[in-house]
Amino acid sequence: GLFVTDYFTRTPRKLSPFRSFASIELFHFHIPEDTVIAVWNLITFKEQGGTFGDQCPDRSITVYFRSGAPSVINPLHTHFPRDTAVPGSFALTLTWTLPNRTTGVFNVTSPLPGDWFLAAHLPKDEGKISVKGLYEECQYLFQPQLIVQRLVNIAVLYPGHVTEQSMAPHNRSCLYKVFVPSYTSRVLVEVLRCHGAAEGCPLWLRVRAKAPPLHNSTTLDCREHAPCQLAQDLPFWQHWYYVLVEKHPGVPGTVSFQVTVQLTDCSRPSLARPPFLPSSASMNMPHSFGSAGGLALGDSPPPTSPNDTKHPIPIPVTSHAGERCWPVRPTLRNELDTFSVHFYIFFGPNVSVPPDRPAVFVINLLPVLDSGGVLNLELRLNVSSLCGENVTVFGCLNHEVPLTSGDNTSVTCETESLAGFLLSVNATASLSRLRIPYPQTGSWYLSLRSLCATEHGFEPCTNVTAEVYLRAYLSPCINDCGIYGQCKLLRTNNYLYAACECKAGWNGWGCTDNAEAFSYGFQLLSTLLLCLSNVMFVPPVAIAVRSHYLLEAAVYIFTMFFSTFYHACDQPGIVVFCIMEYDVLQFCDFLGSLMSVWVTVIAMARLQPVVKQASVLYLLGAMLLSMALQMDRHGLWNLLGPSLFALGIMAVAWTARTIRRRHCYPPTWKRWAFYLCPGALIAAAAVLLYAFVETEENYFYIHSIWHLLIAGSVGFLLPPRAKPSRRLGPLPRRKGCGYQLCVNEQEELGLVDPAVASINSICTS
Repeated sequence: GLFVTDYFTRTPRKLSPFRSFASIELFHFHIPEDTVIAVWNLITFKEQGGTFGDQCPDRSITVYFRSGAPSVINPLHTHFPRDTAVPGSFALTLTWTLPNRTTGVFNVTSPLPGDWFLAAHLPKDEGKISVKGLYEECQYLFQPQLIVQRLVNIAVLYPGHVTEQSMAPHNRSCLYKVFVPSYTSRVLVEVLRCHGAAEGCPLWLRVRAKAPPLHNSTTLDCREHAPCQLAQDLPFWQHWYYVLVEKHPGVPGTVSFQVTVQLTDCSRPSLARPPFLPSSASMNMPHSFGSAGGLALGDSPPPTSPNDTKHPIPIPVTSHAGERCWPVRPTLRNELDTFSVHFYIFFGPNVSVPPDRPAVFVINLLPVLDSGGVLNLELRLNVSSLCGENVTVFGCLNHEVPLTSGDNTSVTCETESLAGFLLSVNATASLSRLRIPYPQTGSWYLSLRSLCATEHGFEPCTNVTAEVYLRAYLSPCINDCGIYGQCKLLRTNNYLYAACECKAGWNGWGCTDNAEAFSYGFQLLSTLLLCLSNVMFVPPVAIAVRSHYLLEAAVYIFTMFFSTFYHACDQPGIVVFCIMEYDVLQFCDFLGSLMSVWVTVIAMARLQPVVKQASVLYLLGAMLLSMALQMDRHGLWNLLGPSLFALGIMAVAWTARTIRRRHCYPPTWKRWAFYLCPGALIAAAAVLLYAFVETEENYFYIHSIWHLLIAGSVGFLLPPRAKPSRRLGPLPRRKGCGYQLCVNEQEELGLVDPAVASINSICTS
C-alpha cells in the first residue's frame, strides 16, 4: 500500500510539580484513521533567566498517554472516592541525558484513531513559597511532537460480496476493512479457495476493530481450520473492522484466495426473535403510560410485519438457546452548563425490568465536549415492587455495544473481548452508584436484568417486574470536590476539562483522602495564630498616637484590621470567616502592609521642617502602591520599590542634616543602640523568614511570626515627636533683606524624653 506521513507539534509549556490534576499540563492530539504507527517525540529542556538552565537540578518528568479521554492518574497513590471506576493509561518517565535537554520516544503500533491525550508533570516538591522575582527560577519546558504514518486506499470489503486476491511472492500480507453498522450482532470473515505452492492454505487471518490488527489480535491459522472462518460476536457498532490476511513465512510463489464478510443484523425480522411483542412491553415502559407509539431507532426505518405493526429496533443478546434481540431505549440530553448534562429517560425516571428480558438504555456522549467531566450513574431499587421475592437487578454499563449475557448462573459484565462495569441492587442494598472520571465519548449502553437468587444460583424470576429508579448525568467533578476542595474548569487550547484542587491537607481525585488532612483543632489554631498575631500592631498604634503621628496610626489600624480579616477568609479548611469579597480583602491587606512600610520610613526621614507639605509624599505613595498592586500583587518590586524609594528619601534627608550640623544624624548613640539597630535587625529577620523559610506546611506559624516581627520593628523605628516644655514668644525679625531659621535642638538630636535636653531656640539671620 501507499503510506502518507503526517506531522503534528505543540507549543512548549512550563511543567509544574504535581499536587492535583489541576497542576498537570494536558496536550490534545488527533490520530487519523488507517494509521499503522504513531511516534511521539517528547522534548524537554531547562531554562533559567532566559538562557539554558545548565545549573538546574535534574527532575524526572512523567508523561501519560490515553486514547479517547484524558488519563486518570494517581502518582501520589491516594484513595479514590467510593464507586469510582479508574480507567487505565500508559505511563512513561523521562530521565535527563544532557545537562539542559532530554528527549524520549513513545511508539504505538496501529493506534486507535481519534483523540489522544498526553498529561505531563514534575514530581511533588516540598511546597516552598517563593517570592516572585527574588531569584531566577528553573523552568522545565515540555514539547510533544507526533509523527503518524497511515495507509491510503485500503481495500473495502462489502458484506455478502466476494473479493478475489493474489498475493505475489514479494508481498507478505493484504489489508482490508469493512464498516460495521449499528445493530450488528456478528461479524464473520471467511477465506475461500485458497491456493498456493504449499499444501493447505498457508495464511493467517487476523481481525481487529478500529485499527489494523496486531500480533495479539484475534487470529486464525487457515492451515489448521477448514473452512477458514473467523467470527466476532457483539462487534463495536459504527466502526471499521480491519481484516489482515498474512502469508506464512517461507512460503514460495503466489497465493491466491477469496475473502468475504457476512454481517448478522438482528434488526431483521428473519432472525430469531419473538414474532410479535406489544409495543409498550417491548420498550420496557411502565404499563401505566400506555403504548410507546412504535418508536423507531436506527439508521433505517424499522421493518414492518404483515399486519402493519411496527417493531422497535432490537439489540443482540447471546444465549445458550440461540440469538435473541431486545430493544434499546434512548435518553434525552438536557445541557444545563459546561459538563453539567442530565440524561432523561422517556417515561422515566422509574423503569420496569421484566423478568424475561433485559431493559437496555443508551447514553450518548458528544466527542471532545463530554470527555472532560465525570459520568455518574445511580440505580435505586423500589423494594415494594418485589412482592417479597429475593430479586436482584444487575446493570451492565458498556461502551459502544450493549453487553448482556444469557447465562443465569454466572452474572458478569465481560466477554473474551469486551469488559464493562457491573452494578447490582437488591432488597438489602437498594442503592448502587458508579462514577467514571473522564469517560470516553460515544455511546454507552446500560443493560438492566432481574434475577432471583436460589440455592442453585440465580434463576429467571416468574411474574415479578422490578421497578428501578435510574439517574444518569454528567458533572464537572465528583460531588463538586466536597467541602475541602474546589472544582476548577481548565482549558488547554480548545479543549475544556475539570479537576479538583484540594486544600487543608486533603487529597485524592474527589478530595476525599484524609490521610494527611488537617484536624479541626489544627485549622482553628492556624486561623487564630494568623489573625491574633496582628494584635502586635496595637503598641505601634499607641506609640504613634502618643508621638502625634496620627496619619501613621491610621495606616497601622487599617493594616491590622484588613490583615486580620484577610487571613480569616484565606484559610483552606472550614474555619473561614469573610466579611467582604476575597479579592477586596487581599488588596486591602497588601496595600496596608506596603503603606505601613512607606509611612514609617517617611516619618523617619523627618521632612516636616524642610518640606512643609510632606503629606504630598504620603498621598503619592498611596497612589503608586495602588497602581503597582493592581499590576502584580505578588511581585518582588511591589515591596522593594517603594521601600527603596522611601529609604532613599530618608538617606538624603539624614545626609543633609549631617552635613549641615557637621555631626552624624541622629547624633546620640542611645538612639542607634536601643531603637534603630534593633528595629532594623527585627525587620531584616522578618524579611528573611518571609523570603527564604516560609513553606506551605509551616505557613501558619512562620507568617504569624512575620506579623509579630514587622509590627515590633515599627515600634522601634518610629521616631519620637518633641514636645516643648514652655512656649516661646514671637521672635523679633530684622528689617530689610534676610531670613530667619529657627531650629529645635531636641528635634535635631532625635531624643525620646523631652527632659534629656533643654529647649533652646537658635535663630540665625
